[in-house]
Amino acid sequence: MSYLLLTLVLLPVHLLALACRITPVVRWMPVFYHRTVCTILGIKVKVNGERSTVTPTLYVCNHVSYLDIEVLGGLIPGSFVAKAEVATWPFFSTLAKAQRTIFVERRSSKTSNSRDEMLQRLNTGDNLMLFPEGTSSDGTRVLPFRSALFAVAQLRRDERPIVVQPVAISYTRLDGIPLGRYWRPLFAWFGDLDLVPHLWQMVCLGETEAVVTFFPPIDIDQLGDRKKLAEYCFRQVSSGVQAANSGRPELLPSLVEPAADPRP
Repeated sequence: MSYLLLTLVLLPVHLLALACRITPVVRWMPVFYHRTVCTILGIKVKVNGERSTVTPTLYVCNHVSYLDIEVLGGLIPGSFVAKAEVATWPFFSTLAKAQRTIFVERRSSKTSNSRDEMLQRLNTGDNLMLFPEGTSSDGTRVLPFRSALFAVAQLRRDERPIVVQPVAISYTRLDGIPLGRYWRPLFAWFGDLDLVPHLWQMVCLGETEAVVTFFPPIDIDQLGDRKKLAEYCFRQVSSGVQAANSGRPELLPSLVEPAADPRP
C-alpha cells in the first residue's frame, strides 16, 4: 500500500516536471523515489567505492533482479537501458518510460536504433545504466557481457571519450544472516519465473542487504576497443560479485586508486 501511495503521489509530479523540462526535478526525483521504495521493501544498501562524479557516465552493471532498478536508481541520477519486453509490462512500463528508459531490441536489425538513442542521450549529458549481460542471472555469477552494447563508449564529447564505470550488485544477507547458494535465487528473477508471485514472496521474506561496488572509472582509450572494454568491465564486476557473495572484501580490486591501464 505504501508503495502504491508513493507512486501515485510522485508520478504525476515527475511527469509534469518532464513535460516542463525542469531538469533538477527530472534528474533527482527518481533517486528519491527509488531510495524510498528500498526503505518500504526493507532493502538496506551497502556501498563500496565511489560513484563517478563525471556527467555523463555510462554505468555498467550485472543484472540479478528487478530490485536492481530500485537499488541502483537510488544511488545514480540517470536512466536505464532495458530489454524491449519491459515496455510491454503493465504498470512497470509506465514507470520505466517516466524515467526515460531506453528499450533495446535484441534483433540485430533494431540494435542500431537503440545504439543511436543511447549515443544521443549521452551526448546531451544524461547518465545511463547498462546491463550488458542482456538478461538477469541467478545472482551467484555474472554472465558474459555483450560487447556490441559498448559501442556507445566510442562517443567523444569535447574531444574526450565517455567515462565508463563498472558496478557490481549482490544480495548478501536476509535479516542479518548471510545468504548461500540456496537462498540467493529467492531475490534473483531469471528464467521463466512469474513476476508477481516472485515479488510477493520476496517482500514477505524480511530485511535484505544489497551490496553495490563502484569500481574506478575508465574509458575506451585506455583499453583500445569495445571488446577489450567489455572484457575488462566483466572481470571487474565478476570480482565484485564474488567478493560480496563470499563476504571477503579483500578479493576486490583497488577502489581508491584509478584503474591501471590493462594494455601490455
